[in-house]
Amino acid sequence: MGIVYEKLLNYPIPEVRQALRWQDVALYNFSVGLGQDPMDEKQLDFLYEPRLKVMPSMPVVLASPGFWSRNPDTGIVWQQILHGEQGLVLHKPLPTEGEVIGRSRITGLVDRGEGKGALMYSEREILDAKTGEVLATSTSTSFMRGNGGFGGPSGPVKQPHPEPQRAPDVTLDLATRPEQALVYRLNADLNPLHIDPAVARQAGFERPILHGLCSFGVVCHALLRSLCDYDTARFGRMDLRFSSPVYPGETIRTEIWKEEGGAAFRARVVERDKVVVSNGLFRYA
Repeated sequence: MGIVYEKLLNYPIPEVRQALRWQDVALYNFSVGLGQDPMDEKQLDFLYEPRLKVMPSMPVVLASPGFWSRNPDTGIVWQQILHGEQGLVLHKPLPTEGEVIGRSRITGLVDRGEGKGALMYSEREILDAKTGEVLATSTSTSFMRGNGGFGGPSGPVKQPHPEPQRAPDVTLDLATRPEQALVYRLNADLNPLHIDPAVARQAGFERPILHGLCSFGVVCHALLRSLCDYDTARFGRMDLRFSSPVYPGETIRTEIWKEEGGAAFRARVVERDKVVVSNGLFRYA
């Protein structure tokens, strides 16, 4: 069974409710690298419960519907799906405790042709269950390598944010931990690719890789530190493309170009001089 355009475009992705505890917030913050210097007071603000802050990137793991694209009735060849792009817009301050609702939908499908795959655009709104206010909007582009040629439209295709052709204004190196993928998966992203060496080898990797959304969180940390001095109220939006995986233990170097209203950015792993995130866009709140 292949993709049926109208059926997939209107696929009923389940709504999810999630109880949020301060321990969940601290775990997420720790899992994306906060606290490696336990004497850094600004990082302790994201781990110490009396003054706890939420990392701006946390909505990407909140009230997630899980790997729904594995359902046979979607028509998606899920074994050949890749996470290509991720975006996030913050609308309201994020709570450290309470209940949130995740409402997901597919916003577009692009057929690149037989043998060339397809693109799926989706978004998830994160709402405060008590007030109904939208706290954040998470957007994602998936590259479905096994689903081209289903007869859908050939556009429109999202255009990447351009990278300046000059030296970056700011560069920040943040190390990842060797066990970081083992911690990050406790946010409910349990793909065995990130913990099981045999599964990683079957997928063509020498060892388990870091979650793409964990790399997203590390880069968010770099932007928050470099551009906002850890003031989460100044953080408005980030958007990026995933270019290559990161292995736990590698150092992620975020390169930032300041521009009106925010910045452009990309990231590379220092040890292999490999770009892992490209065409990044940051905007202040």
